[in-house]
Amino acid sequence: MNRRTTLGGRSVGDDLPVYIIAEIGINHNGDVDLAKRMIDGAALAGADCVKFQKRTPELCVPKDQWYLERDTPWGRMTYIDYRHRVEFTPEQYADIDAHCKNRGIAWTVSCWDEEAVRIMEEHFDLPFYKAASASLTDHQLLRAMKATGRPLVISTGMSTMEEIEAAVEVLGTDNLLIAHATSSYPAPVRELNLNMIRTLRLRYPDVCIGYSGHETGLATTYAAVALGACFVERHITLDRAMWGTDQAASVEINGLIRLVRDLRDITNALGDGVKRVYDSELGPRAKLRRINTEAAVV
Repeated sequence: MNRRTTLGGRSVGDDLPVYIIAEIGINHNGDVDLAKRMIDGAALAGADCVKFQKRTPELCVPKDQWYLERDTPWGRMTYIDYRHRVEFTPEQYADIDAHCKNRGIAWTVSCWDEEAVRIMEEHFDLPFYKAASASLTDHQLLRAMKATGRPLVISTGMSTMEEIEAAVEVLGTDNLLIAHATSSYPAPVRELNLNMIRTLRLRYPDVCIGYSGHETGLATTYAAVALGACFVERHITLDRAMWGTDQAASVEINGLIRLVRDLRDITNALGDGVKRVYDSELGPRAKLRRINTEAAVV
């Protein structure tokens, strides 16, 4: 079993430090300065990568919803205008790219359409792409991201096992990573089904399996890594009370700092499963045991 891949020069796989993705998504509300503050927080916490979402609104929003009006922080506007309002341009992403390089953190996107893939490929050298759970059955889009030659993470929320298997059949397992997810925001703990991480690890022994969490709290993400997740993704925000559909399911920066710290500790604590006597145990062993046998010591 060789569960290994490389994301932007960082090796990911079993027995390696968990790869931590801080999902900014659209929590920036179309504000580059707000996005930069979240990038700064993710870098401070020690996350490996921040992730955004890239859409071509005319391709992603059904036409019957274009002119439906909604209340937004910028006033009442049509849904298509709102989608444009929160979408970054290539020039804005270039600013983000420079900021991430300055902060020493990788960045990437979930592409929601083929035009978004084309734009990203034309302008940027990203470490990998992500396919959102909603895109798992969009095989044409999956093929477009796979055709770039970059690693691809597919998320499996709102999907059946048959839909997951069909996507993997289309993509193959080379340079593929699979994230278990439950696509409700926030997701009820009773619906997280974290043992699916074990199921996916058994089903795809050569693929790095991870976890994309949308629940409140951090304990379940710790459990995901203990169950074998090689990478995790959590939405982040500066304030969970901010306007936006994903804010309530996001982790504030102080929480992200705790999450990264504790996930690093969990990775170190899991070890390799080989029993040994450590140097730190020799004193107590000599002092407390009545009968000692010969034992290998590391």
